[in-house]
Amino acid sequence: MKRVFITGASSGLGAALAARYAAQGAVLGLAARRPDMLQSLVAGLPYPERHRIFPLDVTDHAALRTAAADFIHAFGGVDVVIANAGISQGTRTEFPEDLPVFERIVATNVTATVATFTPFLPAMKRQAAAGSHDCRLVGIASVSGIRGLPGAGGYCASKAAVISYCESLRVELRASGIKVVTIAPGYIDTPMTQVNAYPMPFLMPALRFADKAVSTIAAGTSYRVIPWQMGVVAKLLRAMPNWLYDAAFARAPHKARKS
Repeated sequence: MKRVFITGASSGLGAALAARYAAQGAVLGLAARRPDMLQSLVAGLPYPERHRIFPLDVTDHAALRTAAADFIHAFGGVDVVIANAGISQGTRTEFPEDLPVFERIVATNVTATVATFTPFLPAMKRQAAAGSHDCRLVGIASVSGIRGLPGAGGYCASKAAVISYCESLRVELRASGIKVVTIAPGYIDTPMTQVNAYPMPFLMPALRFADKAVSTIAAGTSYRVIPWQMGVVAKLLRAMPNWLYDAAFARAPHKARKS
């Protein structure tokens, strides 16, 4: 029986991952800011009495530590921790009022990823030392972290940081037996993308994404872009010389700024 802890679990990718793991018989710790949505999610899962909800903001690191301790105590350990919580907002450096938005994005998408993993690591290390091969730390990044997009500096920078941070952590933990998995979603049909007023190629349903993500996590794959078509696009964009990339994307649509 897998023991899985997911942040940002009340909707979108987090809720889809929760549904897929619950269908496999896992016990879940589900953290998010909206308790009513967490309760509604759990009520619709198999064996709802098994799972625990943790209403919290991931920027509250003390609350994350308390939730981790409670989960480990309740289930005797943890197998998979998914740092999925994230926010997206357009930011422009020319507007001073966007600086707090940028800071909030980094605090939620990057610093909270570290704060999510930290309290689980001692238990995972004990389990791995005892012979477990199932321990996974999972960072949810984005293809937006591959190259910077105009009007999305905060979001792109945060997801690039998640990719680099998880790579560093993967190397740090290589000898421990704990696998670090980085998943970079492309366009997935969630409330976060439904507000985008521009074309989203290869848009994928959230539950289909969750199927592929769960299999990727089980395999311990170090890095994967989902869907694969966006992985091809990401490699092509990364290979483009700066002059060509700049010319191609200078007039790209911008994410909406906070009004």
